[in-house]
Amino acid sequence: MVTLLPPWHLFSAFLLASLVLAITPGPGVFYIVARSVSQGRRSGLVSVAAVALGNLGNAFAASVGLAALFSASSLAFAIVKYAGALYLVYLGVQMLRSSRTETLDFLPATSQLSLIFRDGVVIALLNPKTTVFFAAFLPQFLSPEVPPMLQSMLLGSLFVAIAAITDSAYALASSEVAPVLARARSARHFGQRLGGGVFIGLGILAAFVDSHRAR
Repeated sequence: MVTLLPPWHLFSAFLLASLVLAITPGPGVFYIVARSVSQGRRSGLVSVAAVALGNLGNAFAASVGLAALFSASSLAFAIVKYAGALYLVYLGVQMLRSSRTETLDFLPATSQLSLIFRDGVVIALLNPKTTVFFAAFLPQFLSPEVPPMLQSMLLGSLFVAIAAITDSAYALASSEVAPVLARARSARHFGQRLGGGVFIGLGILAAFVDSHRAR
């Protein structure tokens, strides 16, 4: 593994840049925070794992050239982009509908956690900007002496790991609001409506705003 790492001056710059980008809130962070606030710590941490897995898939896709396809074909980019936006809106509508259900548990059961994990993976995978981001970001730190695909996969994995740590901090911090919301039915429903509104807003932004942020 050591032989796949770029020289220290490039690797240290990569670590610093990755940390700064990971701390900066983006769509992935907002998704995790929305889950944590509206459904509790476990849901937030499950979302962290799901987003990390999806981002890892995008990093590997960028390494094998999928980013080149998105860059060359505006149609392919648009299809995946709008599919992801529609899925976000769908999740938001579902959460708004669940806020009206009296029997909804504030902390999800195990079966619900599996659905949350699935949703997080799908959302991350259906964000083509993440693949393009990795394709643009990782080459800046690659060493010509090391096979580019293996090196970019390693750096992409490290970036995802750093982001997972900072995302976990966001989830743990934001979930502290969850017990307060759980004490009152009206507050709990407000949390569900807030989370649903965030998801719908993210879907609209993903569809209509050309942002350079990938996470």
